[in-house]
Amino acid sequence: MNGAELLVKSLENEGVEVIFGIPGEENLAFLEALRTSSIRLIITRHEQAAGFMAATYGRLTGKPGVCLATLGPGATNCVTAVSYALLGGMPVLFITGQKPIKKSKQGRFQIINVVRMLEPLTKFSKQVVNAGTIPSLVRDIFRLATEEKPGPVHLELPEDIAAEETSAHPIPVTRSFRPLAPQTAINRAARIIEKAKYPLLVLGSAAKRRAICRAVNELINESGIYFFTTQMGKGTVDEHLPQSLGTAALSEHDYLHCAIDRADVIINVGHDVVEKPPFFMNQGNMQVIHVNYALADIDEVYFPQHEVTGDIADSLTRLSQTLRMDPTPNNFFQRIHEEIETQVFSSHCKHNNFPNTPQRIVSDIRATVARDSIISLDNGMYKIWFARNYKATLPYSLLLDNALATMGAGFPAAIAAKLIYPDRQVIAVCGDGGFMMNSQEMETAIRLQLNLVVIVLRDDGYGMIKWKQAGMNLPSFGLDFQNPDFIQYATSYGARGYRVSSNGELGEILSRCLASPGLHLIEVPVDYSENEKVFFQELKNKTCLL
Repeated sequence: MNGAELLVKSLENEGVEVIFGIPGEENLAFLEALRTSSIRLIITRHEQAAGFMAATYGRLTGKPGVCLATLGPGATNCVTAVSYALLGGMPVLFITGQKPIKKSKQGRFQIINVVRMLEPLTKFSKQVVNAGTIPSLVRDIFRLATEEKPGPVHLELPEDIAAEETSAHPIPVTRSFRPLAPQTAINRAARIIEKAKYPLLVLGSAAKRRAICRAVNELINESGIYFFTTQMGKGTVDEHLPQSLGTAALSEHDYLHCAIDRADVIINVGHDVVEKPPFFMNQGNMQVIHVNYALADIDEVYFPQHEVTGDIADSLTRLSQTLRMDPTPNNFFQRIHEEIETQVFSSHCKHNNFPNTPQRIVSDIRATVARDSIISLDNGMYKIWFARNYKATLPYSLLLDNALATMGAGFPAAIAAKLIYPDRQVIAVCGDGGFMMNSQEMETAIRLQLNLVVIVLRDDGYGMIKWKQAGMNLPSFGLDFQNPDFIQYATSYGARGYRVSSNGELGEILSRCLASPGLHLIEVPVDYSENEKVFFQELKNKTCLL
C-alpha cells in the first residue's frame, strides 16, 4: 500500500473512529484512503473549529481525537486549537499536508515550516520522510498523546510520501501501566491528614480522568472530608453532596475561601498550574499534599510540602484504606456549606428583573436540563457565574476551559459532545462575542442532523474585559460592537431561532427546544451589573463565620 493508505490503516489500528477537518489538495491521497476506510470524516467550516472538536473528543473519551488540515493557512488555522489541547490536557493528533519534499515545481508557494511552528505547542511534531516509518510513528505518538499530562501531537504528511509504496504494517496496540506511589508516601499523607483539625480536599482537572472519580467518591464517603473543585475539576464529584463547598471560580475572597483560609491541610488532587489558582498558598500553618501523576510544578503560589506521585486512582484508594478519620461533619465547614447554599445557590437565583442576571440564567438552565445533560461553555464573564453557581453532577457535565480560556471553542465542543453522547441533552452557552467566532459551524451541526441547543448571551460587547476595565476605574472604551439578528441568522442555516423577551421565559423556551429535534438558537439578553454588586461589593463586605 502507499503511505496514505498505511497511515489510515495505522489510525484504524489505534481505534480511530472519526476525523474532523478540512482537506486540501495535498491531502487527496489521504482522503482517497479514508473513503474506503471505517473512519468517519466530518468536514467543518474552519480548521480551528475542527481542532476544538477533535480536542473535545480526546477530552471526553480519553482516546486521541484526530484533526486534518492542509499546509500553510490550513495548518496556521489550527494553532489556537493546538494550544487549547496543550494547556487543557486533551489528547489529539493533528495531521497536516505538505508539498512533495523530494521534488517540487511550485517553489515555496504556501510553504511555511509547520513542524517548527508546532514544536513548542505540541508534545511531538514531525514530518514523515519515509512511508515505512509511519506505523512506528503512529504507535509512538498515540502513546505520547495519552501519557500524563495528555496533549496534542502532530504529523506532517508530504504528497510524495503519501504516494510512496511500502510493505510496512501497523504495529499491534499494547496496554501500558502507570507507576504507583510508594506506600511510605501514602502513609505519611494519611498521618498528616489525621492530625489536621480542618482538612480540605480540592479536585483539579486531572481528577476527572479515568477511574479517579470512583476513588474520590470512596474517599469522601469513608472520611466525610469536605471538598471543593477548580473550574476544570467540576463534576469530579456530585456537587449536591453535603460535603461540597462548591467551586473556586475566583482565586480569593469568595465564601468558600473562608473555609480555605481556615484549612490547616489541603489535599490537592489532580492540580494543574495552567488553571488560574483556586487559592494562594501562604507561609503560615497551611500544609498542602500534592496528589498527582507527576511532581508538582512549583511557583510562588503553589509549593506543596508533601507529594504523592503515581497513578491517582490507586493513590486515593490506598489513602482511603490507610486513613483513620472521624466522619462526623466538621462544624465550621458545615456552617460554610450552609452559607454557600444560601449566598451562592439560593438568594440570587430568583431575581425577577429583565434582562436576566447571570445567576437567574444559570438557575433557570440548571432547573430545566436533565441531570446527565452536558453544558458546553464558551469563554466570557458568564463562565465565572456558571463555574460558581451551576451544580455539576457528573464528570464533564459542565465543559469549560480555564487553561487557554479561548473564545470560540464552546459551540464546536458542544458539537463533538453530541456526537459522542447522542442520547444526552447538550447545550452550548456562548457570549455573543465568542459565538460569532465559530458560528459558521451551525451548518456543520445542521448537516450532521444533531439535536442541539445554543444559548447566546447578548450584551453587545466584550463583557469580561468591560468588568476588568471597570474594576481598574477606567472609562468604558473600545469594547462594544453590533450583532446580527440572531433569529434570522439561525433561520438562514435551517435552525430555529428564539428570543427571550421577558423574565422567566428562558426555562419555558429551553424545555421546548430540548423536546424538539434539530438545532435551536436562543438569544438571551443579559444584565452584567451583578458583577459589580457581587464580586466587588458583596464579597468585599462579607464576614466569614466564626
